[in-house]
Amino acid sequence: MSDDANSAIMMDRRQVLLFGSAALISGAMMPSTASAAAGTLVMTINPEPNAMVSAFNTASPVAVISGKMTEGLVHYDFGLNPQPELATSWEIAPDGLSMTFKLRDGVKWHDGKPFSSADVAYSIMEILKQHHPRGRGVFAKVTAVETPDPLTAIIRLSEPTPAMIYALAGWESPMLPKHVYEGSEVLKNPANNAPIGTGPFKFVEWQRGSHIILEKNPDYWDKGKPLLDKLIVRIYPEPSARVAAFEAGELNLGGDGPIPLNEVKKFQDNPAFKVETRGTEMNNSLDVLETNLRNEHLAKPEVRKALMHAINRDLMVKTVWYGLAQPLTGPIPQTLPHFYSADVPSYPYDVAKAEALLDAAGYKKDAKGTRFKLRLIYPTTGDTYDRAGQFLRQQFRRIGVELDLQTADVPTFIRRVYGEYDFDLSMVPASATADPSIGLQRFYHSAAAKQGTPFVNASGYKNPEMDDVLSKAAVEPNASKRVDLFKRFQQIAMEDLPILPLVRPIYVTIASAKVQHFVTGPEGVRSHYSTLSLG
Repeated sequence: MSDDANSAIMMDRRQVLLFGSAALISGAMMPSTASAAAGTLVMTINPEPNAMVSAFNTASPVAVISGKMTEGLVHYDFGLNPQPELATSWEIAPDGLSMTFKLRDGVKWHDGKPFSSADVAYSIMEILKQHHPRGRGVFAKVTAVETPDPLTAIIRLSEPTPAMIYALAGWESPMLPKHVYEGSEVLKNPANNAPIGTGPFKFVEWQRGSHIILEKNPDYWDKGKPLLDKLIVRIYPEPSARVAAFEAGELNLGGDGPIPLNEVKKFQDNPAFKVETRGTEMNNSLDVLETNLRNEHLAKPEVRKALMHAINRDLMVKTVWYGLAQPLTGPIPQTLPHFYSADVPSYPYDVAKAEALLDAAGYKKDAKGTRFKLRLIYPTTGDTYDRAGQFLRQQFRRIGVELDLQTADVPTFIRRVYGEYDFDLSMVPASATADPSIGLQRFYHSAAAKQGTPFVNASGYKNPEMDDVLSKAAVEPNASKRVDLFKRFQQIAMEDLPILPLVRPIYVTIASAKVQHFVTGPEGVRSHYSTLSLG
């Protein structure tokens, strides 16, 4: 169990809030909670997702909303063990070169068409393998998906892919309808913004900047579920507005840290709310600095090492994350104990050493004490990154490096960082997921880089040994040998430092006291919510 799980905080002493209490937020353009049908839950996602289907965009907000409408072959329990979803059973061949899935009978798409193995084959071969930012690596060894009958899908592999079993949840690798996508320009298909899935909730409406409405799927295969009639997602760009909405009873649920960190203790102490820190074990989001190695300064390893030495990450945890984070020692967090290694080059806070490295790199301070300037861009996702940016600017100024802080909405951030490579440093939430081959390989393997694809190698990093280690780890069937490969991966990553690891934030999920079953597994707020109820 992760440290997050150990520190889970649950409070359920009384129920106070009622739906429809006085609104603090103007609701002229929003559905009214007060007038909503019984069984309607209002949640928030921050920032607003810029897409509806996670097959094409792995940003966390997209995964949260996509996971309510689309499903995968399996989902996972807190032990990260796969559990039946669209597949009722599965078998991995002894040589690791095939995976046979028996599919659930009687499943229908939201448009009434039957779900079958042909949809699985199409989703993997034509969508996930080609367009999913992480799927292009995870499914790279898939040579074919055979469909001997409508309820059997056999995935054929050129080499074993042990990580794949951890990438089959609906929010990560959603199954999509072949009859809707086949013959279309996949990336421009209208269903990308109005999904047709098999999940417990159906898409109704998305008014950008305001709200998203999902409604109960009456033909859901798991009879009697979902328990909710409707799910409304309201968008509150300002953190203070989310706090006010929770306190006013306008908002029932929010995950991935929906409120400012300095407000968490207040909510923990208020019996009207539940505060849960579990539910991120499958995602393992990390906050890191990706360096653009095209920048003449950052291209020098001495500079990247100097920046690491200049960051007091313990102080950063206290002042930026209010203690709700763990400093990272490398690319793999300690919450993945089977892969984590502390045997890596370390960079303790040492201003003098940082300055010596910059001197050695040829960057002397000018009369104003400045060596050079860098731009740091980060997405506008709340106040935490603002504080982190200010903190880093103060830290780097001590060694003569001036930071120009630049914030951008998520679409602009993605375009500049992954489309145009127009950045020096990028502060980004990077999901390690449950397996480094899924979550981390895309940032370090040179073949992962594909300009225009979000959340892949944007630094321009290329190291033949790193490529070789990651390629071997992705297909190594022996668990012990695979761990050894990932230990080497961590050593190379911390020697080369294309990415400067900062912290693993401990995200909280906030719910009003009457909400039940909002974190039932490691997928947390990304899960399908078929069992979510209002007490």
